[in-house]
Amino acid sequence: MHLITKWFGTFLFNKNKLKKKVLFPKKEEEIAKRLIRINNGEILSEEKRLSKNIKVIVNEKRLKKIGTYNSSDASFEKIKINPKEFGYSNNLLQKASIIVAKCRVEEKLRSEDLQIIHMINTLDDFIHISNLLYERLECWNEIEASKKRIQPLENVYSFVLKEIKSLEKQIESDMNKVAPNTSKLIGPIIGARLISISGSLERLAFLPASTIQILGAEKALFRHKKEGGKPPKHGVIFQHSYINKASRTVRGKIARAFATKISIAVKADVFTKRDVSEELIKDLHERIKEINKSVKL
Repeated sequence: MHLITKWFGTFLFNKNKLKKKVLFPKKEEEIAKRLIRINNGEILSEEKRLSKNIKVIVNEKRLKKIGTYNSSDASFEKIKINPKEFGYSNNLLQKASIIVAKCRVEEKLRSEDLQIIHMINTLDDFIHISNLLYERLECWNEIEASKKRIQPLENVYSFVLKEIKSLEKQIESDMNKVAPNTSKLIGPIIGARLISISGSLERLAFLPASTIQILGAEKALFRHKKEGGKPPKHGVIFQHSYINKASRTVRGKIARAFATKISIAVKADVFTKRDVSEELIKDLHERIKEINKSVKL
């Protein structure tokens, strides 16, 4: 018995004659699900059903668990299975293939997002470690101590600083590929932190600008809701010089304007893939000028 799986079903042949078959549902979503599972090296339930309690020969390595693998068996070349004979059109395959392609892109994006998240978290760990080492070195410098005793600490501190710069370069490189608009607008490091806090670039794209504005200020927001007082006006984006160097009276407005542009940039990175960074930066500069001008008046 020879077991063969095509994009529209799985078939069991004996001496080149069709004995049994299980056709897939004539829906592009269902076809796509099975194609993805096949691409991932999984065995379909339809294949398990046809091969149950039967010795079969297969021509795919992924089917080794349910049959004897022999891709050079001449019978496989003789067996011809035409999808039209079973009522399946090429149009259905094309629609299913588009779904599969989209899923692959989404998987790749999730993988790239996860790497960026791990890198930015590692970077923050390294920065925390470097601060602790620097404080310890300052303590040593306040007393008389030989170079021999301080040198190991200085070596570790120097190594951590070197790794921080290396990680920053890698994050910048990856962000320019994965989220070029966001990276150019807010900076790769801050952009990576926004992705990390939201969980992924796609999740960030679905957040309203008002939420993006205060991402990273969750503790302050919780404290505001619990104890009252003023709500936070900005979160991680405060690290950008446009906001932290601005007058306290306009920081909130600038943060709001910035968050609105970030929201557009992220959506472009996820959905349209268009480079809108220059336009966004220009609009943001004009808006900041208007905000500063209104305060002076």
